[in-house]
Amino acid sequence: MDIREAYLNFFASKGHEIIPSAPLVPNDATLLFTNAGMVPFKSIFTGEVPRPTPPIRTSCQTCIRAGGKHNDLDNVGYTARHHTFFEMLGNFSFGEYFKKDAIAYAWEFVTQVLKLPKDRLYVTVHESDDEAFALWEQHIAKERIYRFGDHDNFWQMGDTGPCGPCSEIFYDQGGEHFNTPEDYMGGDGDRFLEIWNLVFMQYERSSDGKLTPLPKPSIDTGMGLERVTAIMEGKFSNYDSSLFMPLIEEVAKLCGKPYAYESGASYRVISDHIRSVTFLLAQGTTFDKEGRGYVLRRILRRAIRHGYLLGIREPFMYRLVDKVCELMGGHYAYLNEKKAAVKEQIRLEEERFLATIASGLELFESELARTKDIFSGKAAFKLYDTFGFPLDLTADMLREKGLKVDEAKFDELMSEQKARAKAAWKGSGDKSAKGDFKALLEKFGENKFSGYEELERTSRVLALLDEDFKETQILKAGEQGWAMFDVTPFYAQSGGQAGDSGEIEGVADVLDTQKFFGLNLSNVAVKKELKIGDTVKLKVSEQRAEIARHHSATHLLHAALRSVLGTHIAQAGSSVEASRLRFDFSHPKAVTAEELTKIENFVNSAIAESIAAKTEIMDIEEAKNSGAIALFGEKYADKVRVLSFGEVSKELCGGTHVANLSQIGAFFITKEGGVSAGVRRIEAVCSKAALNLAKAWRGEIEELKTELKSAEPMNAVKKLKAEIKSLKDKTKQAKDAHALAVVNVNETKLCVAVIDGGDIKATIDEFKNENEKAAILLVQVNEEGKIAMAAGVKNAPLKAGEWVKFTAQILGGNGGGKDDFATAGGKNVLAIEDAIRQALEFAKIKLEK
Repeated sequence: MDIREAYLNFFASKGHEIIPSAPLVPNDATLLFTNAGMVPFKSIFTGEVPRPTPPIRTSCQTCIRAGGKHNDLDNVGYTARHHTFFEMLGNFSFGEYFKKDAIAYAWEFVTQVLKLPKDRLYVTVHESDDEAFALWEQHIAKERIYRFGDHDNFWQMGDTGPCGPCSEIFYDQGGEHFNTPEDYMGGDGDRFLEIWNLVFMQYERSSDGKLTPLPKPSIDTGMGLERVTAIMEGKFSNYDSSLFMPLIEEVAKLCGKPYAYESGASYRVISDHIRSVTFLLAQGTTFDKEGRGYVLRRILRRAIRHGYLLGIREPFMYRLVDKVCELMGGHYAYLNEKKAAVKEQIRLEEERFLATIASGLELFESELARTKDIFSGKAAFKLYDTFGFPLDLTADMLREKGLKVDEAKFDELMSEQKARAKAAWKGSGDKSAKGDFKALLEKFGENKFSGYEELERTSRVLALLDEDFKETQILKAGEQGWAMFDVTPFYAQSGGQAGDSGEIEGVADVLDTQKFFGLNLSNVAVKKELKIGDTVKLKVSEQRAEIARHHSATHLLHAALRSVLGTHIAQAGSSVEASRLRFDFSHPKAVTAEELTKIENFVNSAIAESIAAKTEIMDIEEAKNSGAIALFGEKYADKVRVLSFGEVSKELCGGTHVANLSQIGAFFITKEGGVSAGVRRIEAVCSKAALNLAKAWRGEIEELKTELKSAEPMNAVKKLKAEIKSLKDKTKQAKDAHALAVVNVNETKLCVAVIDGGDIKATIDEFKNENEKAAILLVQVNEEGKIAMAAGVKNAPLKAGEWVKFTAQILGGNGGGKDDFATAGGKNVLAIEDAIRQALEFAKIKLEK
């Protein structure tokens, strides 16, 4: 049985709309990852937005718990049911049905679809929930219903907000298999396994703790696919099920050692972690030094280290991606689409870590030998900072030895470094704010955008908000705020495209336009009083045309990248403005100069073909099947807008574009570089910005001609480069000359030499900067036969002034200076060889004391 499909089809038969799994990176700055099935519906449960139609949904949501408040990483591999990545089956009611139906649906599915034996099932309810108890009595004997308190059977989203009692279904795995003192209902043993949680959201908790009944109580349920699969297959560990064993068997092949459950923690860690890594990379998250990318990196490195324990000394995780796609690509098609790129990113990251893991483990073992109770926080920090070992990887290794790390010292050292910047949260364009947008949505619904067809129109002001997003009846001259129009030509920032600016003719300047839960609101600076109900004339600024040109150019750039670099290219972010565009994309290495030329030529060739734009409205699946590129994680309606430029480009896009590619003019790439591991960025300009750039380039060329006094500046530059190379060669010869005389004396680098050219002082300063302890004396003879000498000393028991004075006397001269630097002169060139020998001996005697 395909449990995932059976669940979704069952609830679809009950009138629920099947919702695809939302991205693992949520549009929620309070969460690192989507960690529960209800996360995509959070704004509905909290009342920020009205309930949808239909108000009942079902989904199989991919989740990750490997960072932040919900972090199961430490337990993965050592227990039967902890995972970093898992799938949560859920059904949701937003004020439609409540306890009676939720309980009936759950019981029907478990007993009639899954056909789990009723004599193995138990139920828990909150100790105060008599209603749930009575409803369950209609399905199961009351002796099998247990009452528990808040810790086990009360759910809340936060300290305040929607909350309520919950009811859980447990499966008895058998006393013949589990008989520890904790194997009872409510105990910590594994005999009674929770398989389904039904949350009855019926209260609103205020800041003082008071519970107020909600006018439309809701349902949020969750059933773990991995747990249910194991039960259905008669397995006592999720890892023994068909979801994981094929992966574990692949690991066994790679390491050449058979898997045994008792000693197989490393196999389980790897089989779990490859699922997280594959899904995150396929959805656009990349390896990084902070935020989600850092969590992704530490998951992979934890797995690599467990591979190391199994004797694997080469990249291997990327080889498991094929099996993940084979097992899960049928339901999550994007895994197969991104497979090649995912494998390449994992392989490169493995190579990076394997280059340092041996040295890191050597340091770990060395420090471990000196550890009695607490592992050094300083050593843990060095493992992190130098060898790339995340702290929890070190803690994981210590856990196997029954030891802990000095986290306080680690944190102290970490705080001395520059604090990591906050992770950039990706979103779809909706902005968070303090306003009560639910009230506006319920009163007016989403206002209409007319900007595809027009740049000017007369509209009516539906609502006004002040700078703090509080509703107001009027905005006075000199004030700023937000205006909502019944129909608006102003495009709200979304999909990377900047929001429109413009004016309310004679009344206000429109500074920006943003989207708030589907509401198109314009930020206005009022010059003349603006009131709700006013009929006003709206004008979009001329910048719209330049933004549209850069947006269309971005589509061409995307097509060019896929053509030149490969179809693995996936958009990882973009920014479209009136004077520039920025496009981030997944690619494992830098784009070469030759490739950049091909990309730029591709775009300009498409522009020269003067291809007309074609816009179609399609069903989302119809659009994808037609070959239109959709961005993973972007929120799309049932009906989507598909933009095509002939055979060159076809994408789902709600932005504004040119009517014909010829309107873009010229296109120039201005910059290419890395954003993070596996993500590159191209910046470019077109239209007026491209023309301005070309003029600037021409001006620079004319300036170079004047500066170089040459009509052919390139030839003049080549000549200068040749001269610079000659000077560098002479400098290198001078350095090589004194480098030959370097010796080590009591950890001090000692150099005494004669150099033919170069700046003595600069050479001495460079030598001192390169060495922690240094003593250097240089002698130089000029064309007139005069001798110049200088000495420098750093962190050594030798005084430069005494040293040059002693040496200068041998040369018939004199000199002196400070302890760290001194100069002298001499006359007897024939005595230089003897002076160098004695200067070296003088220094050695001082340094050896």
